[in-house]
Amino acid sequence: MNEEMLLSWPATCPYCDASFEMLIDSSVGSHATWEDCPQCCAPIQVRVTISPFSGELEDVMLGQDDDVF
Repeated sequence: MNEEMLLSWPATCPYCDASFEMLIDSSVGSHATWEDCPQCCAPIQVRVTISPFSGELEDVMLGQDDDVF
């Protein structure tokens, strides 16, 4: 993990609507992962889209564990 490539992202839990800051590692490119909500501990599905051309963060999608992206 490259600390220079860590981006802070404002997130809202899809279960309890708690707001929190999430760290996104843009050095691994586009990826899907899971993050537990710091408030209610529910598993949040995270899909990160990184531009293959510029390497910039394009989109972050959050969903419940049974959502299909």
